[in-house]
Amino acid sequence: MPKAIIYYSQGGTTDLVAKTLAKNLNADLFRIYDLKNREGFKNRIFASISAFREAKTDIVPAKVDLTGYDTVYFGTPTWNGNPTPAILTIIDRCDLRAKDVILFATMDANNGESNVNRLEEKVRLRGARVIESFTIQTKNKSPEKLVSDTEAIIKIKDLKMY
Repeated sequence: MPKAIIYYSQGGTTDLVAKTLAKNLNADLFRIYDLKNREGFKNRIFASISAFREAKTDIVPAKVDLTGYDTVYFGTPTWNGNPTPAILTIIDRCDLRAKDVILFATMDANNGESNVNRLEEKVRLRGARVIESFTIQTKNKSPEKLVSDTEAIIKIKDLKMY
């Protein structure tokens, strides 16, 4: 079953999780880039407000063709308990009818579950069936620890089954 992993990463931890998933699950990767500057203290405050408001943003690629994929992963950092504008934008642009979806969120502290819950609502509205979800706490973890935590989730959630 062909798998696609669509994700947004700003600081690199979600990127590492997505790449670990792709390597272990033999999935295609689609990294979404937000064209709005999200770096620096002031921009991060505005980014959190945008995430809370579920504002859309300009992204590259603008769309991902999911024809031929049975299972689609969506991954995003958690911004103030919410998914990022970039991932919400791409979800709204994808045809998810009859797709099995697995959601994941990275987080420094808490609120990853509220992020995943909101993602679940969004993809269900697009016609998807959510078959699994998970969060990964990233604060103060080395890249090696993030990889091992992701590999542990793959085993615990039996993600190779999908």
